[in-house]
Amino acid sequence: MRDLDVDKTVQLLNSVMEFELAGVVRYTHYSLMVTGPHRIPIVDFMKAQAQESLLHAQEAGEILTGLDAHPSLSIAPIAESHQHSLKEILAESLAHEHGALSMYKELLDVVQDASVYLEEYTRTKIGTEELHALELKMMLRDFG
Repeated sequence: MRDLDVDKTVQLLNSVMEFELAGVVRYTHYSLMVTGPHRIPIVDFMKAQAQESLLHAQEAGEILTGLDAHPSLSIAPIAESHQHSLKEILAESLAHEHGALSMYKELLDVVQDASVYLEEYTRTKIGTEELHALELKMMLRDFG
């Protein structure tokens, strides 16, 4: 085992927290913008994503507090494309999931072999984000 780089871990967890909070806003917005024949299941999916993003932000915040750090009050920037077709919403959602995946992989590089708990936490989040990306890819498949 190597020593945990607490400063880098705190910085990354705060970034994760800010990104996940932005996901709450993003997915809530998307749930309001979906129209068309697939509205109901997509709205339910987006609402579930918003709830999960909030849970992920809270989990990161709890870890930050446990590391004697201060959880961020900020939120990551949220780009508004003003493109609200179902295809665009799903594509933007996929891009967001890839962003989250990238952040968790960066965190894994820092905590791997330094903290079993943080490594398992991060691996679990990576698996979750990969699953969401697969789901979104399947949802996008019919758009060609």
